[in-house]
Amino acid sequence: MSRTELSNMKQPPVPLATLIGRELRNGKIEKPFVKYGQAGLAKKGEDYFLIKTDCQRIPGDSSTLFSVFAIFDGHNGISAAIFAKENILSNVLSAIPQDISRDEWLQALPRALVVAFVKTDIEFQKKGETSGTTATFVLIDGWTVTVASVGDSRCILDTQGGAVSLLTVDHRLEENAEERERITASGGEVGRLNVFGGNEVGPLRCWPGGLCLSRSIGDTDVGEFIVPIPHVKQVKLSKAGGRLIIASDGIWDALSSETAAKSCRGLPAELAAKMVVKEALRSRGLKDDTTCLVVDIIPSDHPVLPTIPTKKHNMLTSLLFGKKSQNSANKSTNKLSAVGVVEELFEEGSAMLTERLGKDFPSSTNSGMFRCAVCQADQPSGDGLPMNTGSFFSPVSKPWEGPFLCTNCQKKKDAMEGKRSSSPSETA
Repeated sequence: MSRTELSNMKQPPVPLATLIGRELRNGKIEKPFVKYGQAGLAKKGEDYFLIKTDCQRIPGDSSTLFSVFAIFDGHNGISAAIFAKENILSNVLSAIPQDISRDEWLQALPRALVVAFVKTDIEFQKKGETSGTTATFVLIDGWTVTVASVGDSRCILDTQGGAVSLLTVDHRLEENAEERERITASGGEVGRLNVFGGNEVGPLRCWPGGLCLSRSIGDTDVGEFIVPIPHVKQVKLSKAGGRLIIASDGIWDALSSETAAKSCRGLPAELAAKMVVKEALRSRGLKDDTTCLVVDIIPSDHPVLPTIPTKKHNMLTSLLFGKKSQNSANKSTNKLSAVGVVEELFEEGSAMLTERLGKDFPSSTNSGMFRCAVCQADQPSGDGLPMNTGSFFSPVSKPWEGPFLCTNCQKKKDAMEGKRSSSPSETA
């Protein structure tokens, strides 16, 4: 058998015993380097980004560092984008208990991101402004990458071997049939813009409001069925590292994920971001705000991300992602990944808040008060509702189980699900 044939064969996963042995011999797992670059061109001036590499899970403990990278593509003004940039991270951290281990913290992240997006949306809508924004929020802790997104900004992962994978889902009505069905079921209308003579033009939009997206933060004037509940995906990279490209739709309207990744391979992150923007501009011209972040997650013994060979690879997505079994009870399996394999730890995109928070969300406090699962406000139980009192759960559900919501957050939940009333008598 030739070397070419050997290289094209699927590499078997490394046995668990071998992985555990390596971990024990190494004594500890070295954290990777995180290097980044940013580039952009403004057309409307509504794109904003966040780069924060000195975050700490435990304040004052430098061993608990993690990094955050995010893009907010505003529309109908800049207020929502600025507000989301300034508030999502703090809302994430406030939704996670501080006295838990790193593994527990990572497991709590997906739900905390849902809480943070919804809370940010509620707080912004109280301001009475009508602008909105996409949000693609990326948190990197060691080799674990967690991405939450609403709208059509995108995050892709380019790994050794040349396989490119989406870590987000586009919430464009034109391309997402499931979201179209959800909106119409919730009472919204989906259609194109009507012009003189009855002709329909442009992309599919949600009415009222005419928004092309099904999920966003803000957009008070377009109906509550445009929800802020993010798609969340969490993966663990192998020790070979990888490159993230996070960008607004000004990039993705011009370049495919594969083209964007290929255009900047072999370049350091700072130059790579500029190259992606340059390639998008060359392909389409400056039609929209164009913002790109490139983040390299690099093994500590490599000064730069190794160049991916230019020869063609015949690799299936299944070779890239080794999805964790939902029924796995072996925690050690979840903490280890084979060399060259990206382990999928979590993915959920439901727009139902009830499904995303789950029944086991802590609701009571030491003072005997109940804490709202979204806004984190403490109050007597009579001032709110457990989420199980809604029609989502079967009649055998106990009404005191599940996350507790204050009256305002319960109204938000009901509105997002297309219910016209949120009073206890009508939601039971």
